[in-house]
Amino acid sequence: MFEWAYDGVNVSIPRNVGPECAYYLSPKRRIIETLFISIFIISFLVWGYKRMRLPARASYVDHDRVGRRVLLLVMSLVLGMELGFKFTSRTVIYIFNPCHITTLAQLYLLAADPSPTVTAIFRIHLNFMNGPVLAYLFPETESRKIFADKALYYIQHGLMVVIPYYLLRIGGVYNIEPLSDMSWSVFSYGLNLIYHFWILQPLAWPTQVNLSHMLCPAILDPFEGQNYRLCVFVHQGILCPLLCKLLCYVSNFFLTRFPPTKVKSSLESALPKKKNNYEHNKKLRADTDISGNGHARVN
Repeated sequence: MFEWAYDGVNVSIPRNVGPECAYYLSPKRRIIETLFISIFIISFLVWGYKRMRLPARASYVDHDRVGRRVLLLVMSLVLGMELGFKFTSRTVIYIFNPCHITTLAQLYLLAADPSPTVTAIFRIHLNFMNGPVLAYLFPETESRKIFADKALYYIQHGLMVVIPYYLLRIGGVYNIEPLSDMSWSVFSYGLNLIYHFWILQPLAWPTQVNLSHMLCPAILDPFEGQNYRLCVFVHQGILCPLLCKLLCYVSNFFLTRFPPTKVKSSLESALPKKKNNYEHNKKLRADTDISGNGHARVN
């Protein structure tokens, strides 16, 4: 019934699709691993949720910046073209890959009005930066036969890193917890595991498409074997918060300490909004008591 969504997947690429990949692990082992990981999922969510705190006072002033609108437009076009290629190549199932979901979250962050919800989603999505990093370290573009399609792969994943840095530059509603606070990272990793084991795995199994390597390991996976998913559970549990904290630390250095790129005193403070010429001239007339016809008033 839904073959149109995945029958264009390239079967010539090893461990990309097919029964060999789907039965790399036995159904019994998949169920046991899923139940085992689910215990950690619930623990991570409960532990993190009890300790997560949003700032009591934060600047929720809507600074409608040109850069934010440009990034929203560009990323929307990139994602739209990605979806177009997926539909024409009959590989729509790949829209469920985690990086596309993170991209949707970033589009929301760029478009939504400032609110505590935006802050929460922003903090959570910072823990999904393993996606673009791994995409550049281990690119999977063999199934993209058109040059434009391959170019979009790198553009999208590059923008996924640029956008959080830019939002941290704006500050205000886009703020982070202290670097020593692990509650958001633990909670976010629980959500990451939910998406992979509770959503992607049920999609990948009946279609036999290796979404996010939930069915079988990549050819170059150093942890290849029956325990590869348990190894992923461990090393991604370290990598996800590590990349999040590293991004925040580097952004803090360049935005608040490094003189050539310093724009504000602290990472959580909002970037001052530049006044336009109309506002500036209006304030100037008020300060100098100049009438609209260019003559000074005589009191």
